[in-house]
Amino acid sequence: MGLNVRVDYAAVVEVSQQVAATPKRSEKVALLAALLRQTTPHETVIVVGFLVGEPRQGRVGVGWSALRDARVPPADVASVTVGEIDELFTRLAATTGGGSVAERDRLLGACLARLTEDEQHHLVRLFGGELRQGANEGVVAEAVAKAAGVPSEVLRRAAMLLGDLGAAAELAMSGASLEVGLAPMVGVQPMLAATAASVSEALLLTGPASVEWKLDGARVQVHRRGNDVKVFTRSLREIGARVPDVVQAVLAIPHDQFVLDGEALGLDPDGNPLKFQDSMSGQSVLRPFFFDLLHVGGQTLIDEPLHLRKSALAATVPAHLLLPTLDTDGAGDADDAERFAAAALAAGHEGVMVKALDSPYQAGRRGATWRKVKPVHTLDLVVLAAEWGHGRRTGWLSNLHLGARGEAGSYVMVGKTFKGLGDDLLRWQTTELQARAVGAPEAGYIQHVRPELVVEIAIDGVQRSTRYPGGVALRFARVRRYRPDKTPAEADSIERVQSLL
Repeated sequence: MGLNVRVDYAAVVEVSQQVAATPKRSEKVALLAALLRQTTPHETVIVVGFLVGEPRQGRVGVGWSALRDARVPPADVASVTVGEIDELFTRLAATTGGGSVAERDRLLGACLARLTEDEQHHLVRLFGGELRQGANEGVVAEAVAKAAGVPSEVLRRAAMLLGDLGAAAELAMSGASLEVGLAPMVGVQPMLAATAASVSEALLLTGPASVEWKLDGARVQVHRRGNDVKVFTRSLREIGARVPDVVQAVLAIPHDQFVLDGEALGLDPDGNPLKFQDSMSGQSVLRPFFFDLLHVGGQTLIDEPLHLRKSALAATVPAHLLLPTLDTDGAGDADDAERFAAAALAAGHEGVMVKALDSPYQAGRRGATWRKVKPVHTLDLVVLAAEWGHGRRTGWLSNLHLGARGEAGSYVMVGKTFKGLGDDLLRWQTTELQARAVGAPEAGYIQHVRPELVVEIAIDGVQRSTRYPGGVALRFARVRRYRPDKTPAEADSIERVQSLL
């Protein structure tokens, strides 16, 4: 696939920089569409992957230490095509076993030596999964539709049903039909949920709803055709070989063609739910619990209302593999729904989902008709650094590096967040952090600061992590407010954060 590609990598990097510098969505779309018009259909898959920060090979196991060790002086002139970068990802993904570390370093070094400074910075962020250009997959999808001259809603639906924006883009740019259906054995982007502060608030937003237990497990989408089973993660990685208990449970269902959406959860010997990372450790038995049916017996159900999909689900899947649910008439049943949610928490689960009974399955969308309700924890943490923003946040220090109090006046990093920051807070934050800046920005955009500001952070929980020295990382962190009434010595300790595991 990397052969016969003519688009220069420098063109992608230049457009990425231009997109990051403009806050206007329409201008971002126009810039991206102009780039995509230069590509042939088979090049489009590569370029779209680079634009959304997800190369078609996925994560190839190149970490920050390898990138640091491979850094070399940049080239003066751009000379590398996107095909050569694509080929680098392919070769790195295939380089395993004895001697692979040295070979990976050689491949990286040889490629980086041919890249300009801007190209090097872009590639490092691409490997690190931190491409910061202010254009998410929705913006790129809109640009693909504009470049191909097709309705954006048609392009988005094809991408959702194919489970791959790049594949849909290739069809669109080649002039092929985008009328694709949901087919068993092809992963579909899952529908996501917005949030609500309480069950009562959620019911006001959804009307008549299905209230379901929300498990702290792994989202799984299960496809079966005959005796063949595929299990996809939320990011559409196929993991059937790693979850034999899920596959066995699915093969026991008395139907031979279906697509199910659900969660896989580890249980202890007493039947109590395990924490997410314990479920995913590979040491526990995983049990699937399903809450939606997208396809059965050759019939696609995603456009049907939830109440019909639930009826079909109950007729297809044995009761012991279904999530506990409560159907309500809406806000008038709030008391019953609140008690149902309390029972979920008492059983050790995260909370509940509240889903409008008339809602279709909006694959790949964070639909307003689905609302998740779960308790929120807060921590008081210290700002250790911040990243200069992009797009509409250009000129502001945005993404915060957060630390918990360690020993002898030290601080232990536990995560990052740019969520929860309005314009007024961004302006204030930028002024205050610049006044505390230490040295020049690292890598051109990470500004370290004196650890003097305490910020209250809302989180959904924590998880074990090898990325941070405290062995723990925040889950879904967002800023609530700064705490000028607290000194760094009053911030939460790393032991407090670790206790939430």
